[in-house]
Amino acid sequence: MTSTLDRTTPRDLTADLPARLSLTPMTTLVGRLDGAWWPRSRDLEAELPPLAAALEEPWGRVTRVTVNPTRWPVVPHTVAVHGRTLHVGWFTEQHPDTLILLSYTVGRWDLLVIPPETAPAAAARLMAAAVIPGSLLTAGMLMADEATGRGVRDAARREAAWEGEGGACAAPSEEPTGGSVHSLSANGRR
Repeated sequence: MTSTLDRTTPRDLTADLPARLSLTPMTTLVGRLDGAWWPRSRDLEAELPPLAAALEEPWGRVTRVTVNPTRWPVVPHTVAVHGRTLHVGWFTEQHPDTLILLSYTVGRWDLLVIPPETAPAAAARLMAAAVIPGSLLTAGMLMADEATGRGVRDAARREAAWEGEGGACAAPSEEPTGGSVHSLSANGRR
C-alpha cells in the first residue's frame, strides 16, 4: 500500500515558519482543550518540530505526541526536534481533530487540530473558541459547530438574497372573509 502526502507547503519552508498556535491562558478554570493548532500541511515530520519548539517555553519539553491516523496519511514513530527525539503514537479511539501532547515533567495537553485547508476566517474562529478558559467544548463539538455554523450562515445569505430579489411574501392587504382573524407575531407565528 502506498501513501501520498498532501503537502500544501514544502517541508523546508514549513520548518522555518512558526507554528500557528493559540493557547488557553493560565487560569484556575480548566477546560476540555488547552489550545488549538493550525498546521500548514498533513506532514507530521514537518509540522511537529515547530510546534514542539513553540511549546517549550510555555509548557516545557514535549516528549510524546498522539494523533488519530484518520487525518494524517503517514504517522512516523519518531520525529527529530532540535537534536532530540519526539515519540509519536496513534490511537483510533482518539478524536481525529485532537492532538495530545505529553511531557514527563509537566503533564498532558490536548489541542484542537484545525485542518490545514481551513479558510483563515474559520481557523481564526476555531482558534479563539478553543482557548476560552473553562470551556466544556470538545474538538468534535467545535468542528461540528464550525461546519453547522457555515451551513447556517450560507442558508441565511441565500434567504436574504431571495428576499432582496423580490421573493418575500407580500403582507396581506385585506382581512380574510368568512373566518376568524388571527394575529401573527413579527416572525409569522401565532
